[in-house]
Amino acid sequence: QVQLVESGGGLVQTGGSLRLSCVASGRFLSIGVMGWYRQAPGKQRELVASMTGPDRTNYADSVKGRFTISRDNAKNAIYLQMTSLKPEDTAVYYCQAEVMWRDYWGQGTQVTVSS
Repeated sequence: QVQLVESGGGLVQTGGSLRLSCVASGRFLSIGVMGWYRQAPGKQRELVASMTGPDRTNYADSVKGRFTISRDNAKNAIYLQMTSLKPEDTAVYYCQAEVMWRDYWGQGTQVTVSS
């Protein structure tokens, strides 16, 4: 089993910044893809950013240039630095990790951007 715990969400004004963190624990040898997804009310969950290696990142078009994903393999952690936040970034953000070809999810952390 793999457990993912997110932190760092909160309320911020338009143009502000937040940094999300996610730490994986449990019994595993390594983690494959790690990423961040988000789900706004009434909408489907969508990919925000993912990372498979130091130079292999993928971002949703809506966050390119504003969000940065990073990873610390030694800590089994992944981070999402969010800047220039907009009201449309408001959502529950979920951490995702692939272990042995299975996806695991965190409980989610709320990010609210006020206008």
